[in-house]
Amino acid sequence: MAIQPRLPGCCVLVVLCLFLGLLLETGAEKIHYWVSEEIDKGSFVGDIAKDLGLQPQELAERGVRIVSRGKTQLFALNPRGGSLVTASRIDREELCAQSARCLVSFNILVEDKMKLFPVEVEIIDINDNTPQFQLEELEVKMNEITTVGTRIPLPFGQDLDVGMNSLQRYQLSSNPHFSLDVQQGDGGPQHPEMVLQSPLDREKEAVHHLVLTASDGGDPLRSGTLRIRVQVVDANDNPPTFTQAQYHVSVPENIRLGTRLLVVNATDPDEGANGEVTYSFYNIDHKMAQIFQLDPYTGEMLNKEPLDFEEYKIYPMEIQAQDGAGLMARAKVLIKVLDVNDNAPEVTVTSVSTTIPENFPPGAVIALINVHDQDSGDNGRMTCSIPGNLPFKLEKLVDNDYRLVTERTLDRELTSSYNITVTATDEGTPALSTEMHISLLVTDINDNPPAFTHTSYSVYIPENNPRGASIFSVMAHDPDSNENAQVTYSLAEDTIQGATVSSYFSINSDTGVLYALRSLDYELIHHLELCVMAHDSGDPPLSSNVSLSLYVLDQNDNVPEILYPALPTDGSTGVELAPRSAEPGYLVTKVVAVDRDSGQNAWLSYRLLKASEPGLFAVGLHTGEVRTARALLDRDALKQSLVVAVQDHGQPPLSATVTLTVAVADSIPDVLADLDSLEPSTSPDDSGLTLYLVVAVTAVSCVFLAFVIVLLALRMRRWHKSRLLQAAGGGLAGVGASHFVGVDGVRAFLQTYSHEVSLTADSRKSHVIFPQPNYADTLISNESCGKREFLSGPQSLLEDRGETSSQVNPLY
Repeated sequence: MAIQPRLPGCCVLVVLCLFLGLLLETGAEKIHYWVSEEIDKGSFVGDIAKDLGLQPQELAERGVRIVSRGKTQLFALNPRGGSLVTASRIDREELCAQSARCLVSFNILVEDKMKLFPVEVEIIDINDNTPQFQLEELEVKMNEITTVGTRIPLPFGQDLDVGMNSLQRYQLSSNPHFSLDVQQGDGGPQHPEMVLQSPLDREKEAVHHLVLTASDGGDPLRSGTLRIRVQVVDANDNPPTFTQAQYHVSVPENIRLGTRLLVVNATDPDEGANGEVTYSFYNIDHKMAQIFQLDPYTGEMLNKEPLDFEEYKIYPMEIQAQDGAGLMARAKVLIKVLDVNDNAPEVTVTSVSTTIPENFPPGAVIALINVHDQDSGDNGRMTCSIPGNLPFKLEKLVDNDYRLVTERTLDRELTSSYNITVTATDEGTPALSTEMHISLLVTDINDNPPAFTHTSYSVYIPENNPRGASIFSVMAHDPDSNENAQVTYSLAEDTIQGATVSSYFSINSDTGVLYALRSLDYELIHHLELCVMAHDSGDPPLSSNVSLSLYVLDQNDNVPEILYPALPTDGSTGVELAPRSAEPGYLVTKVVAVDRDSGQNAWLSYRLLKASEPGLFAVGLHTGEVRTARALLDRDALKQSLVVAVQDHGQPPLSATVTLTVAVADSIPDVLADLDSLEPSTSPDDSGLTLYLVVAVTAVSCVFLAFVIVLLALRMRRWHKSRLLQAAGGGLAGVGASHFVGVDGVRAFLQTYSHEVSLTADSRKSHVIFPQPNYADTLISNESCGKREFLSGPQSLLEDRGETSSQVNPLY
């Protein structure tokens, strides 16, 4: 039915109401389904498409849906199968509680026809709940004189299920005194009651335990239980009874206050208040009531005042026991007081010295002591003593008077004070004693010199130390006290290399810190022995000293010193000779250097820094030997200039350089012929280098020649065989020798070389020395050896040039 859109508002509402009424009339017949609770989500409920007369695919096409007022959708449509299924887990107890029937109603709307179909789903109950009691255990108290037939209502159980699944019956565990009776209400739950069938007797059985079981009628059967505890309450039918008719106790008169004297005990077989017994004094003297205290619940008797044997020898009294219902019993108590040694000796010091010097002589009196005991007989006889580990003793005078004296000389440094305990003990049983303490302070005298912490000290200080820096600290301890223990430090007077110790070192008189006033040099001073003195401030003062060994550690502060070739001193130039026939490895010369430092600071290495002909010569890294690296060629220049660097291994390393000039020629005539052609290099660097090189080589050669002549003269006497030189040579016979030069503990090997001839050129106003290397360690060919024949007759050559010559055999 179509609705005209132009109708007034009131008319539209009327038409809608009529339309809905029509729809309800047409679908008034309800569709009814059944489903069990607790089934899984998506479980089948009914074929809704079939019941609506539709095909399953038409449910979506025609807009079929569920219309429900509830917020929770319990059911849903399965459009593919055309069925009604559960949308969630259904709990009948949550929906309908205890209702007999549980119905869920909703409508199915077919939108294309605007029709509503009512649906009613009944939720079938299953036995998923167990009967339960609100309590887990019920406690019931019944007097033992309760009459037979008394009823006691019991709590009823609850079961959330309905029908046969709900609670159906109760059952009580078997007991000879109780039975179960269930009262059926009018349409309501059953009310269980417990009935007393026989009398109770608490003395036979004080507690009865029963179990009430509630069961339903479901399948499977479910049940719940309630534990029942019946407490039989006692009736007061028994009076208290003391365990003893009369109590006797003997106590010493000097027992401490609050001491338990005795405990009375009365029993009552009743229970609760009927069996609770309290105790009290009965017919007791008022003064005795102030001396003793009785606990009303435990029957414990204490003394709250001191007992005195001289006043009461026996304390008689009665004690009454009463239960909660008023039944009573009485017992007698006799307390006998025993006389004991209850007076301790008294110690009195009549005179005492609290301080004594440590040099107090043995036998000196420190204190006068008097002891006294108020007891008599053995209890009044006393002995007086002090600990045996003290340097004191007690001497008895008259009666009970003593004096405390020193037994040996005291030492304050061992013990500065004493706490002397004087003990006076009587001969009673048990013996009593009294202690008295005397505090004695031993004053100090200056009887101990200062003592250093070590018998000697060793100090290591690097050289070149800054002036005024502290280098060490000593400490001396004086066991004395006050000014006798005040230590001052000083250095003993001594000299170091002609100067006083005080000009090198100073020491702080108060702290013992040692300061260096000068910068030390390892090359001058390796080791020093100082004497440190410590003085106290006593009267008279005492002192002690200790040895302080100071070791100076080397630093790399010295540049390597080149010994050979030496720097020229007369303007001459030293030249080394290398024949053109020299093979690779030929020893040309050797650079000898030393370092005044020590250790690795004096380890030297050599390297070729610069050469006029690179690759021609090589320098040994550790030996300093200059050797040819290849064979000499005709095109090699006559004069070769080498710069050798010598470097130590210190941190940082230091180095020095030396310039060598090597003349390349096969014979001396060749050298003399080409001597005039040795002009300085035109380059700025080579001209200056050549000049210095010639001067250095000349000076070294002169020094070396003088050294050889002196050495040969000294050893001339020891030579047993000699040979005259040729008349033309007029030289000396050759002798082999090895020379070592030692500088500051470092020994450097100096290999000497044979000098064949010395030439003086007046026209050039300079001396040229040609050292001939030692061929002992070098393999030389026959040709090179033949070229030395010119040495046998150089005289004519020299005469032609107006020069003199001398021949010196090689030195090894």
